[in-house]
Amino acid sequence: MVTKQVGGSPEDADLRRADSLAREIFSDVANKRAFLIIEALGERTLRFSELRDEVEGISHKMLTQNLRMLERNGLVRRAVYPTVPPRVEYSLTEPGQALRATVDGMCGWTHQYLGHIEDARRRFDA
Repeated sequence: MVTKQVGGSPEDADLRRADSLAREIFSDVANKRAFLIIEALGERTLRFSELRDEVEGISHKMLTQNLRMLERNGLVRRAVYPTVPPRVEYSLTEPGQALRATVDGMCGWTHQYLGHIEDARRRFDA
């Protein structure tokens, strides 16, 4: 994966620019699996298997890939404890908690407009 180097320029934060770091970050975290992981970790620290149980329908591979991406972006903290077998726990970092507020807002929006969206889909598909 090629990552744009941080330069601190306004272009790096411009989502409209194809080469902006902000767009790369947005692309990483704006997916359904990342949102579901962030929502699940919002309340407490979870082990991998607990997290997989919380995020219904996610494969082991997809959970691993998304956790690595979230950890790389500094949104999830991975703690490994030297036990046999090793115990690994995941929790949200401060920026991850801040992003969770946005995820919660989107969840609230979904609940508020679910009926409207269902009606619109029925009309469109008819």
